[in-house]
Order: sequence, then structure tokens, then C-alpha cells
Amino acid sequence: MKLKIEGGGDIERALAELARGTAKGATRRAMKKTLQPVAAMAEGLSGGKFKVAVTSKLSKRQARGARGDRGRSKLALYVGPVQEDGSPSPHAHLYEFGTAPRFHAKTGKAVGVMPAQPFLRPAWDASTELMLATLRRETWKEIEKTLERARRKAARAGK
Repeated sequence: MKLKIEGGGDIERALAELARGTAKGATRRAMKKTLQPVAAMAEGLSGGKFKVAVTSKLSKRQARGARGDRGRSKLALYVGPVQEDGSPSPHAHLYEFGTAPRFHAKTGKAVGVMPAQPFLRPAWDASTELMLATLRRETWKEIEKTLERARRKAARAGK
């Protein structure tokens, strides 16, 4: 699900004054802090079956579907289940969405059905309102920290 923020002109102007890489770094840090509660809630709703992380990495298949999320002025972070080594969890979608009745191809033996047990979508839906306020607050904090670092660096260079 994509989240587009409009009406943040003051934040946008402040970020435009920073170098592009600096602005992206500040925004990435703010987004990561904003999405951490969603990841924690999703991990709790999964009953401990999945570790949920905030990351910019996707599997090759997911990356093909998210090509529009990339660009010079775009920044994308994803909340999703990962394995212990940080790679995507290959069976989480079966847990989230469930399966229809399955049968073995050669023998016809019934393999079973798995009911949907959603954990990501409820976590996202429960946190949407809070995320917008948190993102705005965290972005301002990151901009202020970045400007303070630049002031300190300039003061050191001036001495």
C-alpha cells in the first residue's frame, strides 16, 4: 500500500534547502522511526511466527512489481516479514491470505487448506492515523538534527 503525503509544503521547502542525499537520509530515518510501531504490531499479531522488519530490500519478484517506487526523488521503505538473515520470508503470504484446498499433483492426495490469518494489514490499518502525525514530527526532528550537524561542521571549519 502506498502512502502519499500532501500539504506538507513547509517540510518540503525545508528538505529542498538540503542537499538531495542529505534530505533523503533525513527522510529515510524519519520514515523508519515512523514504521517501527507498525512492524512491532504486525510481529505481535503474527503470534511470533514471523519477524517483521522495516527495510528497503525486496525479493527479485517483489522488486519487479515495485519498479514505480524507484527514482531520483522517490524514497520507498517496506514493512514485511523477513527471515533471521534479513532475506524475505517466502511463506508469509500464505499465512496472511490463506490458501484454497490444495491437492498433490500426481497422487491427488488432499494436502489441506490454510485459513487466512492476517497480521500485516490489521497492523497497517490500526496505525495509519498515527503514522501521519509521527512522520511529520520525526521529519522535523531529522531536519533540525541535520541543520545542527551542518552548523557544528561549519563552526569547526571556521576555527
